[in-house]
Amino acid sequence: MRRIIDLLVERLDGLMPRHAVVLGSGLGTLVDQVTDQVRIPYGDLAGFPASGVTGHAAELVAGYLGREPVIMLSGRSHFYEKGDPRAMRLPIQVLMGLGVHSLILTNSAGSVRQDMPPGSVMQITDHINYSGMNPLIGEEGDRRFVGLTNAYDPDMALAMRNAAIRCGIPLFSGVYMWFSGPSFETPAEIRMARILGADAVGMSTVPEVILARYFGLKVAAASVVTNYAAGMTGAELSHEETKDVAPIGGVRLAAILKEMLA
Repeated sequence: MRRIIDLLVERLDGLMPRHAVVLGSGLGTLVDQVTDQVRIPYGDLAGFPASGVTGHAAELVAGYLGREPVIMLSGRSHFYEKGDPRAMRLPIQVLMGLGVHSLILTNSAGSVRQDMPPGSVMQITDHINYSGMNPLIGEEGDRRFVGLTNAYDPDMALAMRNAAIRCGIPLFSGVYMWFSGPSFETPAEIRMARILGADAVGMSTVPEVILARYFGLKVAAASVVTNYAAGMTGAELSHEETKDVAPIGGVRLAAILKEMLA
């Protein structure tokens, strides 16, 4: 890991971001908001996972969002690719080693609520780990018993809400339920998710939240709603729909994040 950090310090040439953003499926357009870009493919960073999912660019992008230095991980590896909930452990540990202290996680998700249509942005206030998997399995010592009562930092959450207000962009809030994927949920599972208190469902983010808290990073997270969940419209779901709709909400989320960090 030390070699990766040294390489990044050299390539970043004095840039010292305190904030990092992980981009979800179809949200790579957020990178276009970054100025003075330094792009480093994951392939140049030994151990960084190269995602096999279309819509994920698999590169680290550093620069400025507004006037704030930031690192963006354009693409993530998912549990469903190799069955490894620790897939993003190294990238998050590297961010911590670079001096990043807050991590903003984004994803594309399905809405469980009729009043939260595709194109909406939902701030994640809590999550349900329905997969049952945990990236800290196998870690040693008492640090692995990470408290998640305030997994989503209250100050960062307030900053995101205030940024949305200043931008005039509606920002929903709710609970995100993590399903392992890669198949989409069934209508029965969505009815269950609604009963259990979920507002949106997806296949990522939760392992990264746990890892970030393990490494001491503050966390905020947001979902771009790309579809109504299974059974709500009668239409079948697809990854193509996710990629097509994500940029619509992605523009709104980009504006919120730019204002939030500024």
